[in-house]
Amino acid sequence: MKGTLYSLEGKAVKQIELPHFFDEEKRSDLVKRAVLSDESKERQPKGCYRFAGLETSATYRGRKEDYGAIKNKGIAHKPHEVLPKGRYGKVKRIPGSVKGRRAHPPKAERRIAEEMNKREYAKALKSALAFAADRKTVCARMSHEIGASLPLVVDNSLEGLKKTKDVLAVMKALNLLPLLEKAKRNGSKAPLIIISGEGSAKAGSNIAGVDVVEAKALQARHLAPGTHPGRLAIFTEKSLEALNERFRGGKK
Repeated sequence: MKGTLYSLEGKAVKQIELPHFFDEEKRSDLVKRAVLSDESKERQPKGCYRFAGLETSATYRGRKEDYGAIKNKGIAHKPHEVLPKGRYGKVKRIPGSVKGRRAHPPKAERRIAEEMNKREYAKALKSALAFAADRKTVCARMSHEIGASLPLVVDNSLEGLKKTKDVLAVMKALNLLPLLEKAKRNGSKAPLIIISGEGSAKAGSNIAGVDVVEAKALQARHLAPGTHPGRLAIFTEKSLEALNERFRGGKK
């Protein structure tokens, strides 16, 4: 599969050979599973105090004839606080009472991370990359007509940019400013910049909606926010090499 390499001025430089993963089968179901797996691993386990709502003198006597039961007292047959001189206090302990325990509290030991097989995740990530190279999917996902050929590959000098205004100049040259304006206006996702990790193109992360991620840390959630594939991704030549090496090594 052939692709076009663009300069920072938005001009086509040469034709390059694209990695094999852009020809992967497009599986939106696998991409969705991978994104949900990524998002679940970011949640923090939470729980509550084991005896919350139970540290009280209230007791429940199920047998009506039991000593101290509230038979024929004209009050609810529920656990009441024990007060001096045989009096009954407020109802406690049960979920329907004031300051009672919760019916189904969150449990810290619950496993909230959705695991996915490594090979299955790798296939899902390749599928998400294939969606990023599909013009119909990307244009529909971004609601913008992309003039450049996809996947959008830019010269390696993009990774060396230090200032945000320089990244904005590249976006303008590639006719992507409407996407940035829309992201700033309504909080939608703008293009994703994928770097090899050797440079320091963190200036792009200051732009609303733009994410900068290294090839070794790329996840399905970056390419398919909200489980919807087709986010516009900007690659560098080195990032493609890093991704190719990552998949060749069998890592997800």
